[in-house]
Formats: sequence, structure tokens, C-alpha cells
Amino acid sequence: MCGVIGIYSQNDVSKKLFYGLNSLQHRGQEASGICVFNGKDMILDKDMGLVYDNFDEESFLKLKGNVGIGHVRYATAGGSYKYNSQPLLAFSKNREFALAHNGNLVNHQSIRDELEDEGMLFQTAIDTEVILSLVAKYYKGDIVEAVKKTMARIKGAYSVVMLFEDKLIAFRDPNGFRPLLIGRAKNGEVIIASENAPLEIIGTDAIRNVEPSEIIVVDKDGIHSDYFEKDEKKHCIFEYVYFARTDATLDGVNSYNFRRRCGEILSREAPIEADLVIAVPDSGTPAAMGYAQESGIPFAEGLVKNRYMGRTFIKPTAEERELSVKLKLNPLETVLKGKKIILVDDSIVRGTTSKNLIKRMKKAGAKEVHMRIVSPPVKFPCYYGIDTPSRQKLIAANYSVEEMRKKIGADSLAFISMEGMLNATLMKENKFCEACFNGTYAVEPKELVQDEK
Repeated sequence: MCGVIGIYSQNDVSKKLFYGLNSLQHRGQEASGICVFNGKDMILDKDMGLVYDNFDEESFLKLKGNVGIGHVRYATAGGSYKYNSQPLLAFSKNREFALAHNGNLVNHQSIRDELEDEGMLFQTAIDTEVILSLVAKYYKGDIVEAVKKTMARIKGAYSVVMLFEDKLIAFRDPNGFRPLLIGRAKNGEVIIASENAPLEIIGTDAIRNVEPSEIIVVDKDGIHSDYFEKDEKKHCIFEYVYFARTDATLDGVNSYNFRRRCGEILSREAPIEADLVIAVPDSGTPAAMGYAQESGIPFAEGLVKNRYMGRTFIKPTAEERELSVKLKLNPLETVLKGKKIILVDDSIVRGTTSKNLIKRMKKAGAKEVHMRIVSPPVKFPCYYGIDTPSRQKLIAANYSVEEMRKKIGADSLAFISMEGMLNATLMKENKFCEACFNGTYAVEPKELVQDEK
């Protein structure tokens, strides 16, 4: 996962990009960057680390421009190095191209091999550079045609914002795996971002989704929309389970309401007698509230969160994730001691967090800990932008629910059903990608599966 943002305005956009990236920080914490067009040149500033650490007043003096893009990175393709941070800036055919990408291509390596055979050099190890290289290669005077030809080659998940001359461009893959929204203010300012929070915080009036396969160009003449070939919509349902902010409304589904309804449904599907319902904050909190309200069991805060910690699932190594859990969440002994607890979380991916928390909660005096998960078991890798590259790392792919219960040390363990989770979206049609739960891939990841073997 990553977060992208693009702004087109009559005024300087650097600080608005900065504030917008801050509201997307939950989508990636490894690196952040901003690129603006100042009327003559593109200016790029990026580094490893959080947005607030990478930019200051001196940065904004350099980043002057009325159109720009930004990115927060969570690595799925390529290692955690500065040269893999985004946006990417390239020079070709006496033009400057800058691009930021959320998602993951399933055929980037074969395209990269082809381009390298043609003599093209690459400066990064990420799939995003393949997109940028193809756009530059196919540009013959019409940037929309170059994007269309690029979209005809690349397969997988991509929500992209791009700078070309004085234009802001955005395009989204035909399945719409990853979110992308566009908003316009009364003064004509246009903001495109991965979630609605930046658009609402910075200030826009009309907000809509960038449609799957849609290509948007924003310039001095306004907003222009075109389309590549359409496909079956398959928005990632794990966005609502975990990645999206609680206030995000993506493709018609609000994250908070979805998570709360999942908790209510799971309470009916997997009831248990207990004294308290406890959430694993923050993404598990709405679900725990829903479970508590539906079951009539009191909701309480039993895990104290360090608000200065990032998200543990997206830490690169197992050791970092385990240490981060300890630093991030501390059991509250006065609440837990002698109580039977229902612990509600959004998902179990590797099992590290759950095992650690249950062990520490029992050490703090919890009599029983019953784990309830508001997503089905994650059994298959995601090839579209979530860092689960092999089934060996997925606990549910290798163990039964009862075996998982024993491994994490829970007194009982239950997951919401697929039907229950889909019902929580309130959507009449199933237009979601559920590949991480059922192994049905909308775009076959043959190249990446081969790499895994």
C-alpha cells in the first residue's frame, strides 16, 4: 500500500501537498516525497521517513509551484531504500515526467527485461519506474494516447498521479483495485488522492471516485476525462478491513460503518459469554463497538495505544513488527485482571501480533481471551499491493482455525464468514477483490507466482 496525492491550483500547492500527505501517512511510513512544477522546471524533494520529518519551511521555499504530486511509501516491490522512494522524475524527449503510484504490477519484470534489452537504463528496483518508462516511450505529442498505450501493457493494480508539463494527470487500472478520488473546490482547485480525507481537509466541494480505467487530465482549461478499455470492477475489500482511514468512503463504502457492521454480524455468527469486549486499536475499534452493542457485553479500553507509533502490519521485518506491537499497545491490568475478554481485531495475517497480545493480556491478569476477527482467514498472497508475498508467511494458509487458536494462545477463535463480510458493505453487487481470502485473482499473477516458486 501507498498513498498518492495530486493538486492543480492557481496558487502554490507545496504546503497543501504536505498536509494532504500527512492525512495519508497511515498508508505508508517508509518514505515520502513531493514534486512540483514551477512553470519552468519540476522540483523534487523526497527522503526516507515520515512526512513531518522530511519537510520544513526551507523545503517549501524550494517547492514552489501551482501543480504538484506527493507520495507516502509502503514497500511491496523493491527494497526499503531512498532510490525506491517516490515520486519518480525522469527526462525524455526534451520533456519532464514525474509520477507517483499506489498498487503493484504483476507483469513488471517481463516489461522491464524487454526495455532493458532495448537499451533502457533503470534507476530504481520498483515497478513504478516501468510505468514511467512506458509513458515516456509512447509519448509522441499526445500524453493521453501515451497513457492508453501504457495501460494496454501493464497488468495489475495501479492508481497513478502524474505531472507532465503544466498538467496534472491521473489514471486507475481497469479493475479499480486501489482507491483514487477527485475533488474540485469552488475556486477551481482540483485535488486527486487515495482517500477522501485530504480532499476534505484541504477543501473541496464535489468529490467523486476516479473510475476504473479512467484517465483524467487537469490543466488551465479544466478537467478532461477519457477511458481505456473497461473491465470488471474489483475493488480491494481489505482496504475497508484494515488500510483505509476510519473516515474513508471509497467506491461507495464507508470504512467506519463497514467495520462496525462486521462486528455486529460476527457477534451473531460467533457469540461467546464474556465480561468485556476489547478492541485492538485503531482499525479494530469500530468492529469491537459493533460486537459489544449487538451482544450487550460492555465495551472497554483494555489496550493502551502509543499514539506516536506507526502501523505494525506494514513494518518490513518480523522482529520490527513484534517490537512495534510491544511499544504500540500495552495491556491495562486494572481493566483485564480476572476478566473473560473478547478481543476483536480486523485480521490475522502472520499471527505475530495476536500471539504477542494474548500472551501479554494473560500476563496482565486476563482470565480468558477469546479472539474474534472481522475478516475471513487470509489464506492467499496479495499481488496487488499488500506485503503478503508467499503463503508460507500466512498462518491461515498453513493451519486450521483450531491449530491457529492453539498457536496464538486464545481460549477460542472465530472469523467472520465471507457472506457476513460482504453483507457488511451493503452493496447489492459483489464488486470486490477477495483474492487474499479465496485465491480468485481478477488478474492472473503468473509472473509473480513463478518468482515465488
